[in-house]
Amino acid sequence: MASTHFGYESVDEADKARRVRGVFDSVASKYDLMNDLMSGGLHRLWKAYAVMVANVQPGQRVLDIAGGTGDLARAFAKKAGDGGQVVLTDINEAMLRTGRDRLLDTGLALPTVACDAEALPFASGQFDLVSVAFGLRNMTHKDRALREMARVLKPGGRLLVLEFSQVAPPLRKLYDLYSFNVLPRLGKLVTGDEASYRYLAESIRMHPAQEELKSLMKECGFGHVDYHNMTGGVVALHVGVKCE
Repeated sequence: MASTHFGYESVDEADKARRVRGVFDSVASKYDLMNDLMSGGLHRLWKAYAVMVANVQPGQRVLDIAGGTGDLARAFAKKAGDGGQVVLTDINEAMLRTGRDRLLDTGLALPTVACDAEALPFASGQFDLVSVAFGLRNMTHKDRALREMARVLKPGGRLLVLEFSQVAPPLRKLYDLYSFNVLPRLGKLVTGDEASYRYLAESIRMHPAQEELKSLMKECGFGHVDYHNMTGGVVALHVGVKCE
């Protein structure tokens, strides 16, 4: 059986999805709180920038993959209006329930679908925009997922990938110290789960850096790809256009 990485650990491909699901089952109820604590609230600014770049127009159809607690989906829905549609998906049912419930609490009833990004249950050419925020690095076959995202986009449609990336060299030593010492202890204190946040730090290091992800997106059906670094490269927003 083929192997892949789960953080720094080598695991069977068939086992990775189960273990990633376990991570998010563990942290779903305190996901937003931990995001605020881990990033000092910066994750809200990163997502706000992604929403601005997305520039969703009234009537457009948007697919939010690995949508977590639904904050991007909620922002997109306000832009798309009553004539548009935003579909929230996640492979993890605990995260999806949390996102659906929070959307309902704000008066939004959006379609929610539990599905694997590597095999999206949507017809080709259906969406004007696809987004995936802090989810691509957890996918077993990133190339398959990116090709699926390209498939469901309309020609000229865009993919936005917001993800942790490679920080600028002057920040790396401090960032490593924070990631491998402070972050797991914070996870243990707030959620009682140190291992999941150690996996988070490791998964970031195993994710393709900015130029590598740009090249991968081009190989997977996006004719034009740009990226925007934020907070010294801690996070990057890649924007790919389906040109066929």
